Amino acid sequence: MTRIQKKKSTIEEFKILLTVIAVFWVIEIVDFLIFDGQLDRFGIRPHSISGLRGLVFAPFLHGGFPHLIANTIPFITLGWLTMIQETSDFYLVSIITAIVGGAGVWLLGSPNSIHIGASILIYGYLGFLLLRGYFQKNLPSIILSIVVFFLYGGLIFGIFPSRIGVSWEGHLFGFLGGAIAAWAISREKKFYG
Repeated sequence: MTRIQKKKSTIEEFKILLTVIAVFWVIEIVDFLIFDGQLDRFGIRPHSISGLRGLVFAPFLHGGFPHLIANTIPFITLGWLTMIQETSDFYLVSIITAIVGGAGVWLLGSPNSIHIGASILIYGYLGFLLLRGYFQKNLPSIILSIVVFFLYGGLIFGIFPSRIGVSWEGHLFGFLGGAIAAWAISREKKFYG
C-alpha cells in the first residue's frame, strides 16, 4: 500500500475529528442533564485499581462545559495536524498517549484526585508534533514542528503545576506519551520505509 493510499482526504479527517468531538459533547450533555456531573468519577483515580478504568474514559469526560469548550479547538487543530501526513498517526498517537499518559497519572498523580479531560490527548498531540521533526528528520516534519511550536508552544507551560484543579500531571504525561509516539512512529517509518 502506498503512502497516498493510506492518506485520507481532509474531509474524511475532519469527519473523524468531528465525530470524536461530538462524542465528547454528547457525553458532557448527558452527564449534565441526567447524571449531574457524576460520570466524572470514572476518570483516572491515581493509586486505585478501579481508577485504572480512567485510562479509557478520562479523555471523554470533562469538568463542565467551559472545560470542554477549552479543549475542543486545540483537539481539532492538533488532532488534524497529527494526521496531516498519515491519518493512522492520529490513532497511534491517541492510543500511545492514552496508555502512557494515563499510566503516568495513575502511578504518580496526587492521591484522592480524579483526572479527566481531553487535554491528556491534546498534550500528546503537542508532544508528537513538536518532536516529530527531530525524530523523522525530514523537511515536512521539521517545518510542521516549527509551525506547531509557534502556534501552540506556549501550552508547554501547562506541564508544570500552576492552578489548583488543573491536571498538570495529565499534561506532562500526555506530552511524554506523544514524544514516545513520535519516536516509535519514526522508527516504524524507517523500518518499513
